[in-house]
Formats: sequence, C-alpha cells, structure tokens
Amino acid sequence: MAKRALIILAEGAEEMETVITVDVLRRGNVNVTLAGLAGKDTVLCSRNVKVVPDTDLSSALKEAPFDAVILPGGLKGAEALANAEIVGQILRDHFAQGKLVAAVCAGPTAFIGHGIGKGKRVTSHPSVKDKMVAGGYEYSEDRVVVDGNVITSRAPGTTFEFALKLVELLQGKEQADAIMPPMLVKL
Repeated sequence: MAKRALIILAEGAEEMETVITVDVLRRGNVNVTLAGLAGKDTVLCSRNVKVVPDTDLSSALKEAPFDAVILPGGLKGAEALANAEIVGQILRDHFAQGKLVAAVCAGPTAFIGHGIGKGKRVTSHPSVKDKMVAGGYEYSEDRVVVDGNVITSRAPGTTFEFALKLVELLQGKEQADAIMPPMLVKL
C-alpha cells in the first residue's frame, strides 16, 4: 500500500521546495496531498509563481493520519505555518504517533512555536540558523538531516536530496534509487 504525505502550502511558500517535493514524492509512488492552508484557491508563492493546491487543509484532514507531514520554506509561508494552530495540532499529532514530520529552508522554524522535536538535530536555511539554535535544537549544516522522525533540509538547492530522502524513508531506498536516473539526479 502506498504511503501518504501531506504538504501544507501557505502564501509566500518557496515554490521550488513545494513543487520539487510534491513531484519527487509522486514519482516515488507516495500519495501526496498538497493542501492550501488558507483554502483551495491558487497560492502566490515567494517568487510570484502561482500554485494550485489539490484541496484545502480542512478537507485534507478528513483523510488523516498521513505517514508524513511536510512544510515547504519561504519566509512568509513559514511564518504563516508557524502562526497557524491547526498546523501545530497536525504536527504534534503526527510527531507523537511516530510519523514523519519534515520541513525545508525556513519551514523548520514552524517547529519551534509548535513544540516539535526540541533537542533534535536539525538544519535549515542559514538565515534562520540562530532562531533554530535559540529554539533549543542541535544545529547541523548538513544538506539533509534525519533525527528520528524529524527530517529537515536547507534550501531550494537541497530539495531533490530532501525529497529523495523522504521517498527512501517512506518507500525504501530501492524506490528512491530507481527514480533518480530518469530525473538525471546525482547525489
């Protein structure tokens, strides 16, 4: 049975981190739901690219739990995710169940206020490093960090690695390795 992932999309999200993650996970046979935090209307991302979510977050939650909950970065998007109590509840529920909680770029800052994985080893975009350290996390400059069920990555340029690690964790290394050649990805 295919694993299921929820990616929460907020206005100001980083579009590459959103689209690459959705695409790679789907190539890896993960059933992905891209849910709009503010509804199912088109979301304006950080570089003025418009992305249409599959559904709104409330509707997506009717399909919970997921095997992974994933937060894209983008400073404005990450702030919206950090300020949304519903996101906190989703993250706390999935984290407590041992499900994967993952974030890239500024996305890990949403973990701070929602109380996810304090003390865990994480990474993020360098611009929010101090915030992560002050929030009680062990900081790494590795491109992708896995600490238990918390997975983090750094920026648009690390998103293929991030998404492939998620495929590996959800569907196995063989599946992750199989989808790399057609995409011409080398790690």
